[in-house]
Amino acid sequence: MMEADEAAAAEVLEVEVGGRGGFGGPGDIEVFNQGPGQPPGVDLNIVRIENDTAIKIKQSASKKPGGEHPLRPGYGVMGKEILLWTNYFKLVSDGDLTLYRYSIEISSDGAGRVPTGKKAKRVVQLLLEEHLQLYRNDVATDFRSTMISRSDIEVEGDGYLVTYRAENEDDPALNAKQYRVRLQATGVLTVSELVNYLTSSQAGLMFGSKEEIIQALNIVVGHHPKAASIITTVAANRHFDRNSGPHDKMSLGAGLQAIRGFFVSVRAATARILVNVQVKNMAFYDEGPLDGIMHVYMQQNGPNKLNLAKFFKKLSVDVTHIVRTNRSGRRIPRIKTIQGLATKDDGRNQAHPPIVPQFGAGAKEVQFYLDDAREGASGKARAPGGGKKGKKTPKAGPEAPSQGNYISVYEFFRQRYGQTVRDPNLPVVNVGTREDPSYLPAQICEVLPGQPAMAKLSPQQTAQMIKFAVRKPTYNAQDIATSGGRLLGFDPTHPTLQAFDINVIPKLITVPGRVLATPDVKYAGTQIAKPRFGSWNMQSVQFVTKADLPKWTYLRISLQGVRSPWQSDIDFNQKLDSFQTVLRNLGIRITNYMVGQHIVVGSQSLESEIDTAIHKFAMNTQRRPTLILVIVPEREMTPVYNRVKSTCDIKEGILNVCVLDSKFSKANDQYFANVGLKFNLKLGGRNHSLDPAKIGILREKKTMVVGIDVTHPSPGSSSNAPSVAGVVASVDEWLGQWPADLRIQTARQEMVDGLDTLFKSRLRLWEKRNGNLPENIIIYRDGVSEGQYDLVLKDELPALRKGCEDVYPATMTKDGKPHMTIAIVGKRHNTRFYPTRKEEADRSWNPQNGTVVDRGVTEARNWDFFLQAHTAIQGTARPAHYYIIYDQIFRERKVQAPFVSAADAFEDLTHNLCYLFGRATKAVSRCPPAYYADLVCDRARCYLSGIFAPSTGTSPSASIAGTSAGGKARMPDSNLVRIHPNVRDAMFYV
Repeated sequence: MMEADEAAAAEVLEVEVGGRGGFGGPGDIEVFNQGPGQPPGVDLNIVRIENDTAIKIKQSASKKPGGEHPLRPGYGVMGKEILLWTNYFKLVSDGDLTLYRYSIEISSDGAGRVPTGKKAKRVVQLLLEEHLQLYRNDVATDFRSTMISRSDIEVEGDGYLVTYRAENEDDPALNAKQYRVRLQATGVLTVSELVNYLTSSQAGLMFGSKEEIIQALNIVVGHHPKAASIITTVAANRHFDRNSGPHDKMSLGAGLQAIRGFFVSVRAATARILVNVQVKNMAFYDEGPLDGIMHVYMQQNGPNKLNLAKFFKKLSVDVTHIVRTNRSGRRIPRIKTIQGLATKDDGRNQAHPPIVPQFGAGAKEVQFYLDDAREGASGKARAPGGGKKGKKTPKAGPEAPSQGNYISVYEFFRQRYGQTVRDPNLPVVNVGTREDPSYLPAQICEVLPGQPAMAKLSPQQTAQMIKFAVRKPTYNAQDIATSGGRLLGFDPTHPTLQAFDINVIPKLITVPGRVLATPDVKYAGTQIAKPRFGSWNMQSVQFVTKADLPKWTYLRISLQGVRSPWQSDIDFNQKLDSFQTVLRNLGIRITNYMVGQHIVVGSQSLESEIDTAIHKFAMNTQRRPTLILVIVPEREMTPVYNRVKSTCDIKEGILNVCVLDSKFSKANDQYFANVGLKFNLKLGGRNHSLDPAKIGILREKKTMVVGIDVTHPSPGSSSNAPSVAGVVASVDEWLGQWPADLRIQTARQEMVDGLDTLFKSRLRLWEKRNGNLPENIIIYRDGVSEGQYDLVLKDELPALRKGCEDVYPATMTKDGKPHMTIAIVGKRHNTRFYPTRKEEADRSWNPQNGTVVDRGVTEARNWDFFLQAHTAIQGTARPAHYYIIYDQIFRERKVQAPFVSAADAFEDLTHNLCYLFGRATKAVSRCPPAYYADLVCDRARCYLSGIFAPSTGTSPSASIAGTSAGGKARMPDSNLVRIHPNVRDAMFYV
């Protein structure tokens, strides 16, 4: 976890069985406001254009064929109207603003490589300083591939010759590397045309340059923070001030710190252009001596050198043992990149390869061959940190016999530079390559400030990051309007924006919202729970459909040398008895548990011992359990949990529920009921339901709801770690059961491979349970970015259709069935809302649960909306964003009361679905199909934990270099995520 959202702790999935305690009202903090007086009202001109567009869309006889990109079918009117702040600023530009766009191409005049990343940015900086000074602030760039100018640039046909020099260098002779930079005009963009398009209420109006103009404006708006020397930019639009005050920084321990910054993005909305600004919290490396950071890291994470190598890989350091100064006497930094630690295979093809006795060896152990006559020449190990300067060209003819000798890194630095390595046991770092290593002791390396951490945070660091990130919504809103405006150059207006006649007003705008009514939640018989603050309790109620559990047992896993949380076996059995009683009270028809197993495992043998124990249960034909309650030790929780899931779900086909021993030993009825939710779901029961009137079209028993998601490798994963696609689908009109399927695919590919096969398995299961195939299918597609919406239509929709063709009879497909609607569910967006009135805030000063926004920050022709169905326990609530990219269902149906339009019907359905998440007694932030699809993808990460999170025992070549035996990463065996037939149709993943 490198970046934390302020809503990271917004949901705690627990059941409430007692009273409604803990739901206090707003405390002493006030809602956000900008200056005295009432917040500004909604812009009535925007509302008029939105309404006019909706009317013209309704009147328009033309509809897009096949339901692709359906026009908005009106605006929702259901719910209580409210006024909200949102984290958007107005962008005001000169009415005649014309932008000239140029592509940037950098090539090397020599045989060297074309620069990328920071070096490419420096080349573009030098281009602006040395060749385009005439245009000064009239030019903005992303410092990578595109330049935007206010005026037409007289481009030199052969390009511009840029002599590279690092910052503070003023002598070109220090680095004679030259690059040729070519600018090519790629378009002229008129901003007023975009504003006219956004202001027009014409229904089917198209504007092809919209995305190009938005991209150009993003480059202009982002130019200042990217150009500023004290600001670090991450991923194009996240900006962090390295000189932040103490309130915007916090140590995370083990060599990392959190810094608070801002995300910025230009967005199109009805009748105006807006700038979205959001608080971002990110982990960065501590600056300072590398040896000190190494010591701190190992003190908190242990001495494992593989983990240390992963932590520092690709880190930039300033090497201090050689001092160069410019003409004014200022020191010129010497920047190197850590590629890893010393390994035995370094320089294996050299004539005199280095001597490295073990991975991560220290300065006295690592030796390299030093030939003073030909230091750095081809075929010889480079002197540490000496670089290639002074490299001599080998003479023609036979090479003279070598006069060199091996010397340790320790002795080399003592003799050559007069520096004694203080801690020779610390690993030396390699700033060269595996083929041509260059070793440096850590003490001469200074970690540069402002480097984002690409390593996965430890649990302790994650907790600290969440503590830092989670703040009252008002504080974030205030920071956006003040610190954000200053950092991004909006207040005061930066000269670049002034030159472009662009003014970004650093004041949050207001938008209209509505709070939808909360549905009642039904349990067995006539039992009803009435949610409050989006949450309810299960006191004296039973599951609406109870499962049978004729055979079940336990597997208690303890670690060698770790004290048990139970005083005796009798104590443990009493807890099991209490748990069993709660399950019966909830309605599960359960027999007494069978005597299980208690195994004590070692850290190195836990996988094999867990496999053996579970296999013993599976092979007992007379007493094979339907479900195993697995009590997991808190220490080594992750590897134990992963192994249990893999063995039970994949190998043996036994349902299982895991609990932590430290929590189960102290559990009360509320905790037991929370575990009972999972028991009932996995056994095929339904925990709760809604009144049929609250689920709209679904009550007709002809509609299947599907969730699709894809999970990708995270930092630290092996090079052959794949992406995994997960699909869930309802099996009846009650939406209580959502079986799932999984599939491995190419790493970082978002579109689902083999979706037709996955989809067919869901259709056949529906048919098995209902005796027919669904006439309508609603798909909630999770995890797709805006730029990939069309790919879903291009790649996944045909796969869904193909799956239907293989299953449905020709009579149904000929009639156009099944009808489909596809909604993209976005959770990684940066739109937030804040209440404008105290009485409209919830207990954590967020908008109330059920808040929906489809005006103000949306475009009139697009069909999308934001929905905050849940209550955030702390931090700023993040609404889900729903964007309908395909619709054959809602716009085609006659709208029935109480709804006014299809927009109302879909918003209400989606909101009510959020109360049907079976693992909780509260509304969740995303509708269940998307949430469940995310959960099943998370379960796949357990099955592939050896690849997604390689153990500390993994070899350097596999975990760091990431190559297989043949030097090429291979796709893992698909059987690793193939669910056992015994549990495939159950909710094994909850």
